[in-house]
Amino acid sequence: MSNPTDILKKYWGFNTFRGQQLTIINTVLNANDTIALLPTGGGKSICYQIPALLLEGVCIVISPLIALINDQVQNLDKKGIKALHIPSGSSQDEIIRIFDNLKFGNYKFLYLSPERIQSKFIQEKIKQLSISFFAIDEAHCISEWGHDFRPSYAQLSILRTLQPNTSIIAVTATATKKVLVDIKSILNLETPTVFKQSFYKPNVSYRILKSEDKLYRLKEICTKIIAPTIVYVSSRKKTIEIANFLCANNFHATSYHGGLSATEKEVAYTSWMNNTTPIIVATNAFGMGIDRADVKIVIHYNIPSSIENYVQEAGRAGRNNEQSYAITLTNESDIKLTLELFKNSQPTLKEIKFTHAKLYQYFQIAKGEFIESGFDFNILDFCTTYNLPTRKVFNILQILNNFGIIELHHFNKKKSTIQFLIHHNQLNSYTYANRKKVKFIDTLLRMYGGVFEQEVQINEFTIAKLLGITSRIVIDTLEELHTDQIINYTKSSKNSTLYFLHPREDDITINRSSKKMTQLLSYKYEKIKNLIHFIRNDSVCRSVQLLSYFGEENAKACKTCDVCLRKEQVIDVSLEILDLIKNRNEISSREICELLPYKKRDILIHLRKLLAEEKIKATNYNTYLLV
Repeated sequence: MSNPTDILKKYWGFNTFRGQQLTIINTVLNANDTIALLPTGGGKSICYQIPALLLEGVCIVISPLIALINDQVQNLDKKGIKALHIPSGSSQDEIIRIFDNLKFGNYKFLYLSPERIQSKFIQEKIKQLSISFFAIDEAHCISEWGHDFRPSYAQLSILRTLQPNTSIIAVTATATKKVLVDIKSILNLETPTVFKQSFYKPNVSYRILKSEDKLYRLKEICTKIIAPTIVYVSSRKKTIEIANFLCANNFHATSYHGGLSATEKEVAYTSWMNNTTPIIVATNAFGMGIDRADVKIVIHYNIPSSIENYVQEAGRAGRNNEQSYAITLTNESDIKLTLELFKNSQPTLKEIKFTHAKLYQYFQIAKGEFIESGFDFNILDFCTTYNLPTRKVFNILQILNNFGIIELHHFNKKKSTIQFLIHHNQLNSYTYANRKKVKFIDTLLRMYGGVFEQEVQINEFTIAKLLGITSRIVIDTLEELHTDQIINYTKSSKNSTLYFLHPREDDITINRSSKKMTQLLSYKYEKIKNLIHFIRNDSVCRSVQLLSYFGEENAKACKTCDVCLRKEQVIDVSLEILDLIKNRNEISSREICELLPYKKRDILIHLRKLLAEEKIKATNYNTYLLV
C-alpha cells in the first residue's frame, strides 16, 4: 500500500480527501516544511497522520493537552496504528523502554507535550531516533499574539537543533497574519509551503441574538431544535447552574469544566456522545479533540474571550456539512460587564513591576540574590497579604511566565502522605494509652502497606468512608498523630510551584521586556474591542466580518446570519403591536410574540422602531406601555 488514498480508505473508511488535504499530504511526503491553516473540523490531523504511515521512521507530534494526546493515541490504536506517548510521572527507565519500542517495535507516532521536549534526556533520545518529520498541532500556541500562547511552544526551535534535516508541518485552525509570521520565525521555516483554506462555512448560520431574558431564549432554542448541542459559559459555576436549569425544564443536559476529575469528565463526555444527555454545558475546557460531526448548535451563553476563540468554538457545529447554528445570546449589560471585567483584570506596566517586586518580598529574597529551587505558592494568600486583586495578579503571573521572568507550575496536586516514625512495640504502648485511636490506627495499617518503611500516599476521603466518619475528623486525627510524633503526615496541596529565573533586580528585569509587554497589553485590548465590534455590528454579514478578520477579503454575504435575515423584507406589524399594547395597557415582548401570528424577528424589529419613534416606552420589568 503506497499511496495516500489507499491509506485513507483502509484506516479512515473514506474514498476521497476534502479540500486541500491531499495537496498538503503530498507536500509533506516531499519533505517540504509546511504550514496548514484549516478551519475547525477541517481534518488537520489526517494531513500529518497519513504521510507518517507512508514514510520511514517515527513522526513526532507536539500537542498542547494531555487529554488531546490520549485521545489521539487511543484513536490511532483503535485503527490498528501503533502510537505512543510518555505518561505523566514516567521514570527514566520507563522512558528508555518507550524509546526502545519506538526504535524496534514498528511504531509510527510519538506524541509529546511541548514541555516534554525541554527535557535534555528526551532531547538526547530524539537525536537517536529515525524521524520522518515533526508535526506541530495547534501551532498558534507558538505566538505570544496567539489566543492560547504557551511559553514552551516558543522553545520549539530546538527541533531544528535535534534533527537539522527533518521537515516540519505546523497546523492550526486560527491564525492571523501576525501569528503566521511568528510560526515561521520560531520554527525556523525558511521557505515553507503555506496552505490556507477559507474559513467560510456555508452550512453554519451565525446568529447574535439580543435578549434581556437569556434563560428563556436558551430554553426556546433547545425546544425548537432537538439535536446535539454545546452551550459555552464563562465559569465553572455557570456550567452547573445552566445545566440544572435545562434539566429542570425537561431537557437532558450535563456540565463539563476543567475542575472535574478525569473520571467525571469521561462520564460527562460519554453521556453527551451517546446522546444520553445531548446538551453539554461547558467552559472552553471542553474543546480541542472533540470528535463529533453531528453537533447542530453551539450556543455562547456568555461573550467569548476573542474572535479566535469564538471561531474555534463555533466551528464545532456542522462538521457533517448539514445546516447548523452558532448562536450568541447577549445584551448591552453583558457587553458592558465584559468590558468592565477586562479592564479590571488587565494590568498596567506599573502594576506588573509592583507585583513582580512583591513576589521577591513575599519569599524574602534579597536584591541580587538568585535561588534556583521552586517555592510553594498560594496565589490567594499572596493577594491577601498585599491586598491585590486576584484576577489581575493571575494575568500578571501569566505575563511574567510568558516572558521568561518566572516559571509557574499551576496547581501541583500533591497527594497526602504518611509514614510511621515509631516501631511496632512503641505503637502498641501508644494505642494502649490512647484507646480512642486504636480503630483508626488499625484501619491505616490494613489499608496501606509499607508505612513503617517509607512515605505512602493516602486518601482522607476513602479512610473516612471506611470508618463512617467525616474527612475533617480524619484530617484532625492525622494531625494529632503527627503532633504526637507517631507519624509524619504531609497534607495534600493544591498550591502552585513558582521558580524565579533571574536574580532579583526588580524594575531592571521588567524594563528589558517593557516595550513588548506594552505592545502585548495593547494587542489584548484590541482583541476584546474587535470582538465587541463584531457583536454590535448588525449592518455587515457575520460571515463577512469573520472572514475579513482573518484576512479573507471580498467575501460574499452568507444570507443566513442574523444580519442578512434582518435585511430581508420585513412585514410591518407596528399597528398590530400598538393595538395590542393599547388593549392590554402593559405587555411583555414575549406575550406580544405569543399573541401575534408573525415571525418573532419582525415583531422585535418593530418594537425597536416604535421605541425609537417614542410611540411606546419600556419599563424596568421589560414590559411596554403606550407613550
